[in-house]
Amino acid sequence: MESTGNVENVRGTRVRNDRIFPETRWVSVIIVPFLVAAFVILYLFPDHTQGLFAWGIQPRMSAMMLGAAYIGGAYFFMRVATFARWHWVKVGFLPVTSFATLMGIATILHWDRFNHSYLSFFAWVGLYFTTPFIVFLLWLRNRSTDPGPQTSSDRRVPRLVRLVIGIVGGLTLFTSIVLFLQPGFMISAWPWQLTPLTARVMGALFALTGVGELGIALDVRWSAVRIALQSQMIGIVAIGLAIVFSWNNFHQANPLTWIFIASILFLLIASPLLYIWMETRGKVIDGAA
Repeated sequence: MESTGNVENVRGTRVRNDRIFPETRWVSVIIVPFLVAAFVILYLFPDHTQGLFAWGIQPRMSAMMLGAAYIGGAYFFMRVATFARWHWVKVGFLPVTSFATLMGIATILHWDRFNHSYLSFFAWVGLYFTTPFIVFLLWLRNRSTDPGPQTSSDRRVPRLVRLVIGIVGGLTLFTSIVLFLQPGFMISAWPWQLTPLTARVMGALFALTGVGELGIALDVRWSAVRIALQSQMIGIVAIGLAIVFSWNNFHQANPLTWIFIASILFLLIASPLLYIWMETRGKVIDGAA
């Protein structure tokens, strides 16, 4: 019996070695070029999506905001594909699953809006009809290698910080649900012009951020949230620049315009400050600060 117990302990130690499986890395390698290509089209040529992309996106703020998410995602999957440990990147997989699932559903609901003869359309369909399942299964399989926070002497993110991030994530996820389920209502209130399809795409983008922030809030290890936070910061910076280049798209008399801008400015300031603070502080037990 003792021998069997020792074997099981050794097996458990081997399994929870924080390894990223080869298939997880290879899928990440495959995803990155698609995200980079979409970013180039949507962010650098936002006024030409009708001729270059899977569907015509108007106005340019909607195209650039989607492009901003893609460049943040490309960075994340590049880190997964290179030298990351599993627990460094695990936080990002369920947000991507949520985003891709909603994008796939939006594609089905608004099938007639797409450029069905374009190569970019086939890439879009191939991506969003497969990645929700693939990314989720990769997370489900690879999560067994996570050694868990109890085995780590890593810096802990203070409970109050995680609570604030969790509240922001919950509010963001709520906004996502309303955008996706009630696009007509949100079209009338949104800071710039939306269609039913772009409203649901915005819902998917907010789900990406909201689920990501909830994931960050639920893991006490700083090393488990660093890459996810880096990815979000890249996306937020890109959104900030998109606001500047798409300012004429905004309804400046709409109070939500200023709430949206204030939220982006808050994230532009708070996220780097949190990152620098956590990088420079010593190891702190959760709840001690």
